[in-house]
Amino acid sequence: MAEFKIERPDQALRPALQAKIDNLTKPKGSLGRLEELALQIGLVQHTLSPELRHPQNIVFAGDHGIVDEGVSIAPKEVTWQQVCHFTHPKGTGGVNFLCRQHGFTLKVVDAGVDFDLPRDRGIIDLKVGRGTRNFLHGPAMTEAEMEQCLQGGAKVVRQCQSEGSNILSFGEMGIGNTSPSSIWMSYFTGIPLAECVGAGSGLDNEGIRHKYDVLHRSMEGYAGDGSPRDIIRWFGGFEMVMAIGAMLQAAELKMIILVDGFIMTSCILAASKLYPEVLGYAIFGHCGDESGHKKMLDALGAKPLLNLGLRLGEGTGAICAYPIVESAVRMINQMDTFSGADITKYF
Repeated sequence: MAEFKIERPDQALRPALQAKIDNLTKPKGSLGRLEELALQIGLVQHTLSPELRHPQNIVFAGDHGIVDEGVSIAPKEVTWQQVCHFTHPKGTGGVNFLCRQHGFTLKVVDAGVDFDLPRDRGIIDLKVGRGTRNFLHGPAMTEAEMEQCLQGGAKVVRQCQSEGSNILSFGEMGIGNTSPSSIWMSYFTGIPLAECVGAGSGLDNEGIRHKYDVLHRSMEGYAGDGSPRDIIRWFGGFEMVMAIGAMLQAAELKMIILVDGFIMTSCILAASKLYPEVLGYAIFGHCGDESGHKKMLDALGAKPLLNLGLRLGEGTGAICAYPIVESAVRMINQMDTFSGADITKYF
């Protein structure tokens, strides 16, 4: 079983970090969330002068057996088509232009796509299977497959760290993955399933009702032991469980985790049920437009940085939020103090 040694960020430096922030040339607290972010990053890195190095966005891709029940407006083949799109030499996908704009390296991981993807595109091949099983009729994956996913996600993060990264965002590509996300949300927050199910890639009201019915029957048919690990295994996607392993490894390595939208928020929610300390390393990029995302963020006590009506996934919302995180680090490192600037401290 994959085990992670995740410690809550050391709080010993909190008074000194807060004093440094409070003595910058500004009214106390006037830079709001930037001050909160600078404090959090300083605690994670245990330094008065935090830094961000080599940001990377990892997209995990996988297919879902539950798609056979008509829970998504998009056909399953869109998963592999989009993965090929992300890794095309021209790089014209949604996540591609944002990675270029904000200086992110993009890694695309085949966690379980039901297609033989081209291996000359730099896709990281960690395929666990050709999509999960249909959880309406039984568990989506075996214990061994779940373990393979957790280890695979951790492996990619260790590679990123070896390349000099200390901040990562995670995204996903997997038609149908709002369905397991909704179920995880309901189990792990206690919010009724009806409030967790949304339109996904564009279902109409009748489609949402059908999706809810399928997911409700899936939950009624659950025959596991009720533990977080078993719920993750029974309903999760290969790409989602791989993202959980990646998040847990990032936290163990004391890296900053930029959390994207509904699916990635459900992943860190699930990860927190295994290791609550992981949340100390998470910065929530945005509140998306998928029904239930705000309620899940509220259940986590999370304060997202942006609200742009996004629901693309792929890590796009997290990358959009990165400049705000960078501003927080520039603030604590580049602003002068009252004494340093010879300005009268007036509070």
